[in-house]
Amino acid sequence: QVQLVESGGGLVQPGGSLRLSCAASGSIASINDMGWYRQAPGKERELVATITSGGSTNYVDSVKGRFTISRDNAKNTVYLQMNSLKPDDTGVYYCNAKILMLYALGYGNIWGQGTQVTVSS
Repeated sequence: QVQLVESGGGLVQPGGSLRLSCAASGSIASINDMGWYRQAPGKERELVATITSGGSTNYVDSVKGRFTISRDNAKNTVYLQMNSLKPDDTGVYYCNAKILMLYALGYGNIWGQGTQVTVSS
């Protein structure tokens, strides 16, 4: 079994910062792409940022210049540094990873349980 555990969400004022972490654990052979998605109330889940195993990154336009995704391959952990937060960034943030489990034939698409981020004054 493999799981992703997120941490770092919370309540922050507009203009503030938060850092999300997501650690993968279990019978892991390798991890390919990792990423963060978010879902605002009444809206569909959307991609926020992704990072490949080699460190190439991709961001949704609305967070470019404000959010930074990074990863520590030795710790099987992905981070999302969020600066200059806006009320529109409010939502549940989900970690995602493409993980090859030991003795598996292919990569599985694994999701974390989500962490709430609320940006409000």
